[in-house]
This record gives sequence, C-alpha cells and structure tokens, in this order.
Amino acid sequence: MKPLEPPHTHYLNAAQGWLLFGNLGEAEAELDRLEPVARAHPDVLEVRYEIHAAREDWAGCFAITQRVLQQVPERAFGWIHGAYAVRRMAGGGLAAAFEALVPAATLCPQEPIVFFNLACYACQLGRLDEAWEWLQQAAKLSSRARIIEMARQDDDLAPLRDRLAKL
Repeated sequence: MKPLEPPHTHYLNAAQGWLLFGNLGEAEAELDRLEPVARAHPDVLEVRYEIHAAREDWAGCFAITQRVLQQVPERAFGWIHGAYAVRRMAGGGLAAAFEALVPAATLCPQEPIVFFNLACYACQLGRLDEAWEWLQQAAKLSSRARIIEMARQDDDLAPLRDRLAKL
C-alpha cells in the first residue's frame, strides 16, 4: 500500500490531534478535507474507526475494519479491531468476536495481540485450556513478562489467574 503524501498527511495528522482533544467533529472535518481516493486509505480508515469507536458505533467500526481488510488483510488492525467491534455490536458477542479473529492467527502470525485477544475471547467462552494455549503463543511472540503482566491485569483472563500466579 502506497503511503499517503502531503497534503493528505497534514489532514490526517490534524484529525489525530483533534481526536486527542476529544473533538470528534473537528477530527471528522479534517478527514473530510481529503480527496476521495485518500479517504479510502487504511491509515485514514483507522482514524475514522477511532471516531466511530468514541461514539460507540460498533456496526460502523466493523464496516470500516472490513474495508481495511479488503485492502490489507495482513494488517492486524482490521482483524483485532473488527473482532472488538463484533463483540460489542448488536447481533455480535464473544463467540462471533472469536470467530472473526481466528483467521488473523494465520494471516498475522507475528502479532502477539492477536493471540492475546484470542485467549481473552476463549477464556470468556469458558474454554480455559484453549485460552491458555493462545496466551502461551502470545508470550512466545513478545516479552513473556509483558504478556503475563497484561494477562494478570485483564479482567477477561480472570479465570486463568490461578495459573498465572504460578508463573
């Protein structure tokens, strides 16, 4: 995917700045200044996702992630954030989020957060041994200590706290 160039990068940076201030309207206005072809760029879509997420428009978030995945299926953002949106949107839920993220384990095999999130979903679905395996895979791809600390703090993984305490 070809990177964005000025002036598109300026508008994108401005949108990100407005997001930091919590001004969703101004962030959206900056993105609307982009030429139509630039509006479809995955970097722009990721910022658009953040605007929709701040509004808790999970169906809109999911639609955006699908557009990202059409362009760059190897980009973990689409898978991770798509599953996050599915978990929260009407008609979604944990099982749907898990199924939405599973392909990323093959398409993004070096992304530890994919495996960490699969562990979270599996754990919440009551599949504790499977969750433990996903968590071990995440730890192999990243700092083991960092992943264990994240797991100890994540409420989704609370059912694994006894196992985590032994590490």
